[in-house]
Amino acid sequence: MKALRAFCAVSWLAPAWVAAASLPAFAHPHIFIDAGATLVFDEEGRLGAVRIVWAYDSLFSLVVVEERGLDPDFDGVLEPGEAEQLSGFDMNWIEGFAGDSYLLAGGAEVPLTRPLEYDAAYEEGRVVSTHLRALETRVAVGAEPVILQIYDPTYYTSYEIDLPVRLENAPEGCVAEVYVPDPEAASEQLVAALQEFAGSDDPLFEDDFPAVGDLFAHEVRVTCGP
Repeated sequence: MKALRAFCAVSWLAPAWVAAASLPAFAHPHIFIDAGATLVFDEEGRLGAVRIVWAYDSLFSLVVVEERGLDPDFDGVLEPGEAEQLSGFDMNWIEGFAGDSYLLAGGAEVPLTRPLEYDAAYEEGRVVSTHLRALETRVAVGAEPVILQIYDPTYYTSYEIDLPVRLENAPEGCVAEVYVPDPEAASEQLVAALQEFAGSDDPLFEDDFPAVGDLFAHEVRVTCGP
């Protein structure tokens, strides 16, 4: 059912893709991830770290597991010790990779460290990984939202924040809310970008294609107050 949900997640794009059938196939997602987050506050009540959860779609999970020779009986259960082979499989980030997670405070991006801790498991046929990243500068959260966005700028991977979002050690009065984009408006902007590049004779035009993933970005907005 999770795989079906992942397929349906882009079904609203169908009318737009019919109109843009001749446009390049690279600008639609190939991997689908359900995301969750825990925002961790320090002893002084400042936001100090974020713990991200990625639950991969069943098809991609199957590829990951099969490549490692795990779950040979396809029962969706790993033998003791096998889960350790999954830990960190998606943490080998190239230099400059933002981790598909962006934290904004006061309209400015707050840099995050590379993963400090990470783990992975295989649950009901899906690979689920977690990682912890610290804020390079801790943030005091007030009435103006601090925003955590989770998205792939290239839109190769589609993220939906539909796993639990939690606040850890947060001061009293802090709340977190999840906001999702308008899918129709996002798809219209995507098609407009695709049409601009349609028919290009430049073999490298994909390198110049604008980042569109933020159009589909789910985000967590955190506020604190009396």
